[in-house]
Amino acid sequence: MQFNLMPKPAEISSTTGEYRLQADFKIAITGAPQQRFYATATRFLRRLGERTGLFFEQHVLQPGEEVAQPSLLINYRRAGSVQLGEDESYTLTVDAGQILLQAENDIGAKHGLETLLQLLNADGDGYFFPGCEIIDQPRFQWRGLLIDVGRHFMPVEVIKRNLDGMAAMKMNVLHWHLSEDQGFRIESKIYPKLHELGSDGFYYSQEQVKDILTYAENRGIRVVPEFDVPGHAASWLVGYPELGSAPGPYKIERGWGIKYPAINPISATVLEFLDNFFGEMAALFPDPFFHIGGDEVEQGDYHKAEHWNKNPEIQAFMKKNSIKDNAALQAYFNRHVLEILTRHGKIMIGWEEILHESMPRNIVIQSWRGTTAMVDAARAGFRSLLSKGYYIDLIQPTAFHYLTDPLPADTPLNASEQKLILGGEATMWSEFVSPENIDSRIWPRTAAIAERLWSPANVNDVDDMYRRLEIISRQLEEHGLTHEKNYEMMLRRLTRGHDITALKNFVDVVEPVKIYRRNDLREHTSSSPLTRVIDAARPDAKVAREFGKTVDRYLQKRTFEQVQKLRYDLELWQKNHEQLDEIIRISPVLQEIRPLSEALAHCAAFALRALEILEKAGESRASDFAEVKKWFIAAAENPGQIELMVTPAMEKLVAAATNEHSTEKKH
Repeated sequence: MQFNLMPKPAEISSTTGEYRLQADFKIAITGAPQQRFYATATRFLRRLGERTGLFFEQHVLQPGEEVAQPSLLINYRRAGSVQLGEDESYTLTVDAGQILLQAENDIGAKHGLETLLQLLNADGDGYFFPGCEIIDQPRFQWRGLLIDVGRHFMPVEVIKRNLDGMAAMKMNVLHWHLSEDQGFRIESKIYPKLHELGSDGFYYSQEQVKDILTYAENRGIRVVPEFDVPGHAASWLVGYPELGSAPGPYKIERGWGIKYPAINPISATVLEFLDNFFGEMAALFPDPFFHIGGDEVEQGDYHKAEHWNKNPEIQAFMKKNSIKDNAALQAYFNRHVLEILTRHGKIMIGWEEILHESMPRNIVIQSWRGTTAMVDAARAGFRSLLSKGYYIDLIQPTAFHYLTDPLPADTPLNASEQKLILGGEATMWSEFVSPENIDSRIWPRTAAIAERLWSPANVNDVDDMYRRLEIISRQLEEHGLTHEKNYEMMLRRLTRGHDITALKNFVDVVEPVKIYRRNDLREHTSSSPLTRVIDAARPDAKVAREFGKTVDRYLQKRTFEQVQKLRYDLELWQKNHEQLDEIIRISPVLQEIRPLSEALAHCAAFALRALEILEKAGESRASDFAEVKKWFIAAAENPGQIELMVTPAMEKLVAAATNEHSTEKKH
């Protein structure tokens, strides 16, 4: 049987029989149940009812409830700890008589319930769970998602719905990036000017933080806060300029890119401030790990070292103490921060810039620029995480993230060094996301990253991943995630409420420009609108990806079905511009995409002509493709900061037609 599970379990085998679902479906919990898991099991039952429409007789699972002949028997031996290294394994057996879920603790049992929901199937006789045996456990113990709320603030409901999505994908760490040049996003009762002056009024109260922490813990998810020091610090310094390395006043930064306000690394006032503030936050966040950022500070030519290099006291201090460069100065500062965090019972984690030979080995390194830092860290005895390759804000294809492995087959690390690789994190930096479209940047691609971090290394079939991902993407919507439904809503606004068909045909085959090109092509600030075509367009456009695959298959072995599909798509795009242009005329925000829409129509026409030549074994004439180069060049431009994703495949058709059936070639 074909299973549609994600992450794919470590071991799964089909068995005969199936469990047929009826309204008398009941759950019993044995072993060492506690209140947290009763709520988990009740949520499972509600989700199962919502998927099937069945009116289950069991309502809310409660301690002390006796369930005769349960349909699903859950047994675990102890309450799990939401901490690094906890046993998350489970076994699941489904047969016609009963479903048995066993785990060491309730966290593993929770994972098993997510798998069971994904197993749900249906036929003409109703809903059923297929017979199977599953033995499952994660490959890596740290499977995280970073959500940056500093650049653009994300309300509580955004965080909660993404926590639910993470739990469904068996992810277990929310890395909460809470301070940035553009905003300080948490209430401090000790230093209130941090949030009062550094947030534009957008921050979480400590009560809201506690609510989110409880919500996460109930889903088996740790929350690691990040407060970026000594760089990315403008929002710290608005209210407390005395912490800075240059004279104030400071202001909240509105633009994107690397900013240079930096905390003074030699100041006793700074260390006292951080001791008090980190102590306040350490008491609020229970997880032992505490992220200090530490990236993109003033280090040599890589940045404009304005604040440290031009401070005479800092320069004199470096000379007196034989601190040779800014990297060593940052390491000096980090050692003091480490002392502070250690006193407060925390383990320091930071981006790869904190990696320095002078640092103690009890810190954790997070690699964002490449695997080299992670390998170097492991060889030097540091624990580390991989984020390079999981930067989902860069709009790269799902397959790219999926095939990025913290421990690839050719890793240079030996067995003991490999144990220092904790796992990885997807990173959702928020320069270009709002509460409206952030889910479309996180999901469904992060589900593929979740699988890479959970499943065995040999689970790497890209085509099968995409097949399952489409199914899982729809299931994720039950958590209130908006990655699917907000797409057409954003298109309706762009058309001013008119028919979106032509616009959707176009946006289905474009993607936002990738890596860091968006701000290079058009400067943005934190108040720039995030409602244009680029913001509605989704990463890894499915229509474009499938068209490209069809072209490749057609050119290898031509079939009638492939020809029909190609002809249908090309005729659609050829005719679409005329209809879309009518909408563009009444919706000025769409005018920036007109050149690309026109280019799509012309390129589709050339590709149709190429297909005709290939199918009829006709001859191509120079006049057939006289302007082809012009339009493919136009299609490669980025008006509106978007990319047409179908034209490379169209060019393949044209190339095949001109190479195989060139008049000049035959004579």
